[in-house]
Order: sequence, then C-alpha cells, then structure tokens
Amino acid sequence: MADPAIKIGIDLGGTKIELLALDSAGRELLRRRCPTPQGDYAATLDSIQRLVLEAEQELGSRASVGVGSPGAISKASGRMKNCNSTCLNGQPLRRDLEQRLARPIRLANDADCFALSEATDGAAAGASVVFGVILGTGVGGGIVIRGRLLQGPNAIAGEWGHNPLPWPSPEERPGPPCYCGRCGCIETFLSGPGLSRAHAAATGQQLDAKAIAESAAAGDAGCESSLALYESRLARALAHIINIIDPQVIVLGGGLSNCTRLYRNVPRIWSRYVFSDRVDTHLVPPRHGDSSGARGAAWLWE
Repeated sequence: MADPAIKIGIDLGGTKIELLALDSAGRELLRRRCPTPQGDYAATLDSIQRLVLEAEQELGSRASVGVGSPGAISKASGRMKNCNSTCLNGQPLRRDLEQRLARPIRLANDADCFALSEATDGAAAGASVVFGVILGTGVGGGIVIRGRLLQGPNAIAGEWGHNPLPWPSPEERPGPPCYCGRCGCIETFLSGPGLSRAHAAATGQQLDAKAIAESAAAGDAGCESSLALYESRLARALAHIINIIDPQVIVLGGGLSNCTRLYRNVPRIWSRYVFSDRVDTHLVPPRHGDSSGARGAAWLWE
C-alpha cells in the first residue's frame, strides 16, 4: 500500500517530465526530471515508471501518484484526448500507468493541476474562485472553486485556449490555424509560438517569446509593439473569463508568466471589456513557478 503521507506528482510536459514528492504538509521531499521522449508513447511510460520507482527507492516508501497531462481522459472511451503532445491521444494512459506501477493513479489536465496547486498553497490560497492559466507552448486553464477542482461531464472545464479570441479586429479574423482543426483559437494568439509567429509576421524577425520581452524592455520598438498587441489579446481573453466565472484571482503560469509587465498592463486593459463598473479580480504570478504542475498533480490525492 502507498503511504498516504507521501504524495508524488508527475508533470508530463511536452519537453520534460518532472517528478515532485511532497509530505502531508506540502513540504518538498524530492524532485527529479528527465526529457520527454518525443512522439514515443511507450518510452514515455518507461520514463514515468522509472522516475517513480527510483524516487520511492530514495524515499524508502511507496507513495500515491498523481499525473498532470497535456490533455484529458475521455469519459466515453477512457483514453486520452485533446493532447498537444499528440502521441498521447487515443492512448489509455491512466490504465497503462496503473498496470506498470501496480496502484491506482489520479490524472488531470496539466492546467487543472497548476490551478489546484496555486489555489491550495500558492498565490491564490484562500480565494474562493480561482482561474489558473498556462501560457506556454500551448494555452490552457483550470478552475478551482472553494478548494476543489471543477470537473464537468466533458472533462474540459477551463479549456479557454480553444475558444475564439474575443472582440477580434478585422486583421485578427479568421486567425491562424490551430492543431484542433479550427482557426483563430486563443492558443494560436497567446502561446509562446503564437507570440513569435505574430512578431515575425509584423517585423520579419524570428525571436522566441523570451527574447521579444527582453528586447521590448531594452527599447526595441518592434518588440514593444508585438508585446503591446499580445497584452491586448490577453486582456480580452481574460475579460471573457471574468465575465463568465468572476474569479477572485487569476494566476498566470507557463513561460510567459515570467513577463512581469503583464501583471501591470493587462488589468489596465481588461476593464474596457469586463461587464462591471470596476474589476476587483487580481492577476498574479505563481508562487511555485515551474513546479506548480507537479505539486498540483500530487494534491490530486489530498
């Protein structure tokens, strides 16, 4: 039997797999990571199994295991869906991990795990309604209400990244094509690759999101323009969320959450679109940074 005092969380990302072990008070006991095998489902299972068994050997105890994945389990088939790591789609990930690790596994979307982490003991601890955002290679979201993860009948609560960008300008229609088969999804505008693509189209420069933010801070006019447009798009997309669930706190995660100007500029813009005389929602950076996804996966057993 697993020791309920030790919780292992796995963050299954597109480039890395991270393991984090917590005690019952949320203190970190151990952290390990390895590269994600690209396009290889069986090798991904091998990597997760190896990380868990090696961690338990170091800890001297079996643990509960939660997994944050870049998609969700279809309630119709029990197999993965909506994964931008497409080798996972259609695979019985939870069943295969349960067989390999000989124990029950809890699995949730990585953005759900991020939101749960920050709502449990992170930047939004104590807030009654929390929206957690991932702004990285993809764009996802999770909703936590009074400490509990919102999970609906379709396993898509918080999937704002595959809604259309709100209040688009004529230049933003129909929008870039998305891997989901539609055009103009929020993810195509607000992901790191989306920012890079928009900047390249406007300036001809091929820069990643981090370089665009750094160059904007150094006074580059083209990068400043691209980042200002990104802030407008993020403000519109988050205003839509505020109009629907009215969260007390929105926490940003993913690589773009490190861009500190977003926390100052985006709330100044979103008030134009929120259906209220004032906006008291707080936009905050994550307390646990890159570790939040793995922490939230561990907290799935709380």
